[in-house]
Amino acid sequence: MREAAAAALILAVTMNFLALGTSNLKACIRAAALQGLFVSAFPLLFTPAPSLRLLGLVIVAGTVKAFVIPGMLTRALREVHIQHEVEPYLGLVPSVLLLAVGTGATTLFASRLPLLPAHRDLLVVPVALSTLFAGFLLLTTRRKAISQVTGYLILENGIFVFAQLLHEAMPALVEVGVLLDLLVGIFVMGIVMNHIQREFGSLDTERLSELRD
Repeated sequence: MREAAAAALILAVTMNFLALGTSNLKACIRAAALQGLFVSAFPLLFTPAPSLRLLGLVIVAGTVKAFVIPGMLTRALREVHIQHEVEPYLGLVPSVLLLAVGTGATTLFASRLPLLPAHRDLLVVPVALSTLFAGFLLLTTRRKAISQVTGYLILENGIFVFAQLLHEAMPALVEVGVLLDLLVGIFVMGIVMNHIQREFGSLDTERLSELRD
Protein backbone atom coordinates (compact mmCIF):
# COMPACT_ATOMS: atom_id res chain seq x y z
CA MET A 1 0.00 0.00 0.00
CA ARG A 2 2.85 2.40 0.76
CA GLU A 3 4.34 1.82 -2.69
CA ALA A 4 0.97 2.53 -4.29
CA ALA A 5 0.57 5.72 -2.22
CA ALA A 6 4.04 6.91 -3.26
CA ALA A 7 3.26 6.11 -6.91
CA ALA A 8 0.03 8.16 -6.73
CA LEU A 9 1.97 11.15 -5.39
CA ILE A 10 4.68 10.85 -8.05
CA LEU A 11 2.03 10.73 -10.78
CA ALA A 12 0.36 13.80 -9.26
CA VAL A 13 3.64 15.73 -9.46
CA THR A 14 4.08 14.60 -13.07
CA MET A 15 0.73 16.17 -13.90
CA ASN A 16 2.05 19.51 -12.60
CA PHE A 17 4.74 19.51 -15.27
CA LEU A 18 2.31 18.40 -17.96
CA ALA A 19 -0.16 21.18 -17.12
CA LEU A 20 2.52 23.86 -17.15
CA GLY A 21 4.38 22.49 -20.16
CA THR A 22 1.52 22.47 -22.68
CA SER A 23 -0.24 25.28 -24.50
CA ASN A 24 -3.16 23.01 -25.36
CA LEU A 25 -5.97 23.92 -22.96
CA LYS A 26 -7.70 20.56 -23.30
CA ALA A 27 -4.47 18.77 -22.36
CA CYS A 28 -4.09 21.09 -19.37
CA ILE A 29 -7.61 20.26 -18.19
CA ARG A 30 -6.97 16.54 -18.64
CA ALA A 31 -3.77 16.81 -16.60
CA ALA A 32 -5.70 18.50 -13.77
CA ALA A 33 -8.41 15.82 -14.00
CA LEU A 34 -5.89 12.97 -13.80
CA GLN A 35 -4.15 14.66 -10.90
CA GLY A 36 -7.50 15.02 -9.14
CA LEU A 37 -8.03 11.29 -9.58
CA PHE A 38 -4.59 10.46 -8.16
CA VAL A 39 -4.83 12.73 -5.12
CA SER A 40 -8.40 11.63 -4.41
CA ALA A 41 -7.31 7.99 -4.31
CA PHE A 42 -4.28 8.81 -2.19
CA PRO A 43 -6.10 8.83 1.23
CA LEU A 44 -7.20 5.22 0.74
CA LEU A 45 -3.60 4.20 0.10
CA PHE A 46 -2.17 6.48 2.78
CA THR A 47 -4.43 5.45 5.69
CA PRO A 48 -3.69 2.06 7.29
CA ALA A 49 -7.36 1.28 8.00
CA PRO A 50 -9.68 3.34 5.74
CA SER A 51 -13.16 3.93 7.13
CA LEU A 52 -16.45 4.17 5.27
CA ARG A 53 -16.38 7.88 5.99
CA LEU A 54 -13.02 8.23 4.29
CA LEU A 55 -14.24 6.14 1.37
CA GLY A 56 -17.17 8.53 0.96
CA LEU A 57 -14.79 11.50 0.92
CA VAL A 58 -12.63 9.82 -1.72
CA ILE A 59 -15.62 9.05 -3.95
CA VAL A 60 -17.06 12.57 -3.69
CA ALA A 61 -13.70 14.31 -4.10
CA GLY A 62 -12.71 12.08 -7.01
CA THR A 63 -16.01 12.63 -8.79
CA VAL A 64 -15.82 16.40 -8.42
CA LYS A 65 -12.08 16.78 -9.16
CA ALA A 66 -11.72 14.24 -11.95
CA PHE A 67 -15.08 14.41 -13.74
CA VAL A 68 -17.50 17.21 -12.76
CA ILE A 69 -15.20 20.25 -12.83
CA PRO A 70 -13.05 19.09 -15.79
CA GLY A 71 -16.28 18.35 -17.65
CA MET A 72 -17.48 21.90 -16.98
CA LEU A 73 -14.18 23.35 -18.17
CA THR A 74 -14.18 21.21 -21.33
CA ARG A 75 -17.72 22.36 -22.10
CA ALA A 76 -16.69 26.00 -21.61
CA LEU A 77 -13.75 25.38 -23.92
CA ARG A 78 -16.07 24.18 -26.68
CA GLU A 79 -18.39 27.15 -26.27
CA VAL A 80 -15.68 29.81 -26.59
CA HIS A 81 -13.89 28.04 -29.48
CA ILE A 82 -10.35 28.35 -28.12
CA GLN A 83 -7.83 25.53 -27.99
CA HIS A 84 -4.47 27.02 -27.01
CA GLU A 85 -2.97 29.36 -24.46
CA VAL A 86 -1.51 32.19 -26.56
CA GLU A 87 1.34 34.38 -25.30
CA PRO A 88 1.30 33.53 -21.59
CA TYR A 89 2.95 36.01 -19.24
CA LEU A 90 5.71 33.43 -18.66
CA GLY A 91 6.73 31.02 -21.42
CA LEU A 92 6.16 27.28 -21.23
CA VAL A 93 9.83 26.30 -20.90
CA PRO A 94 10.60 28.90 -18.19
CA SER A 95 7.45 27.81 -16.36
CA VAL A 96 8.56 24.17 -16.33
CA LEU A 97 12.10 25.10 -15.26
CA LEU A 98 10.73 27.31 -12.47
CA LEU A 99 8.49 24.48 -11.32
CA ALA A 100 11.45 22.08 -11.32
CA VAL A 101 13.44 24.48 -9.13
CA GLY A 102 10.42 24.98 -6.86
CA THR A 103 9.88 21.23 -6.55
CA GLY A 104 13.51 20.73 -5.53
CA ALA A 105 13.27 23.59 -3.04
CA THR A 106 10.11 22.16 -1.44
CA THR A 107 11.86 18.80 -1.02
CA LEU A 108 14.76 20.44 0.80
CA PHE A 109 12.40 22.53 2.91
CA ALA A 110 10.24 19.54 3.88
CA SER A 111 13.32 17.56 4.96
CA ARG A 112 13.88 20.13 7.71
CA LEU A 113 10.36 19.87 9.11
CA PRO A 114 9.63 17.71 12.20
CA LEU A 115 7.46 15.19 10.36
CA LEU A 116 6.52 11.65 11.27
CA PRO A 117 8.69 9.04 9.49
CA ALA A 118 5.66 7.76 7.56
CA HIS A 119 4.89 11.25 6.26
CA ARG A 120 8.51 11.97 5.37
CA ASP A 121 9.03 8.71 3.52
CA LEU A 122 5.96 9.24 1.32
CA LEU A 123 6.97 12.80 0.37
CA VAL A 124 3.52 14.08 1.32
CA VAL A 125 4.67 17.60 2.18
CA PRO A 126 7.00 18.10 -0.83
CA VAL A 127 4.29 16.90 -3.22
CA ALA A 128 1.66 19.11 -1.58
CA LEU A 129 3.89 22.20 -1.68
CA SER A 130 5.03 21.51 -5.24
CA THR A 131 1.42 21.16 -6.37
CA LEU A 132 0.49 24.39 -4.60
CA PHE A 133 3.35 26.12 -6.40
CA ALA A 134 2.30 24.69 -9.78
CA GLY A 135 -1.27 25.91 -9.27
CA PHE A 136 0.01 29.35 -8.27
CA LEU A 137 2.14 29.51 -11.44
CA LEU A 138 -0.85 28.68 -13.63
CA LEU A 139 -2.96 31.28 -11.85
CA THR A 140 -0.42 34.06 -12.26
CA THR A 141 1.32 33.34 -15.59
CA ARG A 142 -1.58 32.45 -17.89
CA ARG A 143 -3.92 34.82 -19.71
CA LYS A 144 -6.93 32.59 -20.35
CA ALA A 145 -9.51 32.34 -17.58
CA ILE A 146 -9.87 28.59 -18.23
CA SER A 147 -6.14 28.11 -17.58
CA GLN A 148 -6.46 30.10 -14.37
CA VAL A 149 -9.41 28.02 -13.18
CA THR A 150 -7.35 24.91 -13.94
CA GLY A 151 -4.57 26.43 -11.87
CA TYR A 152 -6.99 26.90 -8.99
CA LEU A 153 -8.03 23.26 -9.28
CA ILE A 154 -4.39 22.13 -9.14
CA LEU A 155 -3.77 24.47 -6.21
CA GLU A 156 -6.65 22.85 -4.35
CA ASN A 157 -5.23 19.40 -5.10
CA GLY A 158 -2.13 20.44 -3.20
CA ILE A 159 -4.25 21.57 -0.25
CA PHE A 160 -6.09 18.25 -0.36
CA VAL A 161 -2.86 16.25 -0.15
CA PHE A 162 -1.53 18.38 2.70
CA ALA A 163 -4.82 18.07 4.60
CA GLN A 164 -4.44 14.30 4.77
CA LEU A 165 -1.78 14.81 7.44
CA LEU A 166 -4.55 16.11 9.71
CA HIS A 167 -7.30 13.75 8.67
CA GLU A 168 -6.96 11.37 11.60
CA ALA A 169 -6.95 14.23 14.13
CA MET A 170 -9.73 16.37 12.61
CA PRO A 171 -11.55 14.30 9.96
CA ALA A 172 -14.79 16.30 9.79
CA LEU A 173 -13.00 19.65 9.59
CA VAL A 174 -10.71 18.45 6.82
CA GLU A 175 -13.52 16.90 4.78
CA VAL A 176 -15.92 19.83 5.00
CA GLY A 177 -13.20 22.44 4.56
CA VAL A 178 -11.66 20.87 1.47
CA LEU A 179 -14.91 20.22 -0.37
CA LEU A 180 -16.47 23.58 0.55
CA ASP A 181 -13.34 25.43 -0.54
CA LEU A 182 -13.32 23.57 -3.85
CA LEU A 183 -17.00 24.08 -4.66
CA VAL A 184 -17.09 27.75 -3.66
CA GLY A 185 -13.91 28.56 -5.56
CA ILE A 186 -15.08 26.91 -8.78
CA PHE A 187 -18.51 28.52 -8.43
CA VAL A 188 -16.95 31.97 -8.15
CA MET A 189 -14.57 31.35 -11.05
CA GLY A 190 -17.49 30.13 -13.18
CA ILE A 191 -19.29 33.43 -12.59
CA VAL A 192 -16.13 35.38 -13.43
CA MET A 193 -15.61 33.40 -16.66
CA ASN A 194 -19.21 34.00 -17.69
CA HIS A 195 -18.93 37.76 -17.17
CA ILE A 196 -15.60 38.01 -19.00
CA GLN A 197 -16.96 36.07 -21.97
CA ARG A 198 -20.16 38.13 -22.09
CA GLU A 199 -18.36 41.48 -21.92
CA PHE A 200 -15.43 40.85 -24.25
CA GLY A 201 -16.35 37.77 -26.31
CA SER A 202 -13.10 36.26 -25.09
CA LEU A 203 -11.69 34.56 -22.00
CA ASP A 204 -8.41 36.47 -22.17
CA THR A 205 -8.06 38.14 -18.75
CA GLU A 206 -5.69 40.71 -20.28
CA ARG A 207 -8.84 42.38 -21.66
CA LEU A 208 -9.80 43.31 -18.09
CA SER A 209 -7.23 46.10 -18.30
CA GLU A 210 -9.67 47.86 -20.66
CA LEU A 211 -12.18 48.36 -17.86
CA ARG A 212 -12.58 51.92 -16.61
CA ASP A 213 -14.51 53.50 -13.74
